[in-house]
Amino acid sequence: MLSQRTLKALTRAVGVGLHSGERVELTLRPAPPDTGIVFRRIDLPEPVSIPVNALAVTDTRLASTLSHDDAKVRTVEHLMSACSGLGLDNLYIDITAEEVPILDGSASSFVYLLQSAGIEMQKAPRKFLRVKRRIEVREGEGDQLKWARLDPYHGFMLSFEIDFQHPAVDSTGQRVEFDMGSGRYSRDIARARTFAFSKDVEMMRANGLALGGGLDNAIVMDDTKVLNADGLRYAEEFAKHKILDAIGDLYCVGKPMLAAYSAFRSGHGLNNRLLRELLAHEDAWEMVTFESTTSAPRGFAQLARAW
Repeated sequence: MLSQRTLKALTRAVGVGLHSGERVELTLRPAPPDTGIVFRRIDLPEPVSIPVNALAVTDTRLASTLSHDDAKVRTVEHLMSACSGLGLDNLYIDITAEEVPILDGSASSFVYLLQSAGIEMQKAPRKFLRVKRRIEVREGEGDQLKWARLDPYHGFMLSFEIDFQHPAVDSTGQRVEFDMGSGRYSRDIARARTFAFSKDVEMMRANGLALGGGLDNAIVMDDTKVLNADGLRYAEEFAKHKILDAIGDLYCVGKPMLAAYSAFRSGHGLNNRLLRELLAHEDAWEMVTFESTTSAPRGFAQLARAW
């Protein structure tokens, strides 16, 4: 049986929010089978639980935000990506502010934290959301066209193409494919950092955003080049970060997905629209479990490898 997974022990992190600049503490705790991933705003007068699901995503401007009543947790995508990459099903995430810390701007610090705590198999079957037919969402036309789609696939494959028309981006690979069954999430995807243009950062700060951003947690570019002294971590780091984001956005559906995701210039908003479109068509998906590892997709029975 492919089993659900949680942590063996709790682990903690301290950082600042990318947009708020506020200090925030995270405590990641084991959770019982069928709990899912649940954020808990423990800084509020009455702590509020915010279970992760696609319909709880209420804001996708610059990041993915989850809400329950008036309580919010912003910028969840990198942590959710790490949970997906390591195959974690059940987790309590206690948080002391409204925004998940940005740490180094990638998912690698979250991967390290989760792997350091250890991953424990649970006595319950892992439930997968299997896509049965194509679902697609599109936005804009011509030079403004963006799209994202899901197709049936026995596993979880992602393909993403970017188009930024910037010298520093154009000189790198702008299309990336990644198969989650390869077991190489930690090595090939998790270290890709978020990126921004210096002129946009200045504008965002003037509007009270990106207050915690800088060269230590993002790739920053001027009109022609990357400003980070250490350059890029991957030849295709820009496109790989979009894959990283998409993995986190899609894991907000609440279950690991069996599908082939492909996208052109998609973002948090379109990714969430794709999930909502999928869930709105009950004939397009089903929940499945695997009683034997031989019937499961390649690589899904093994724990994700460390670096």
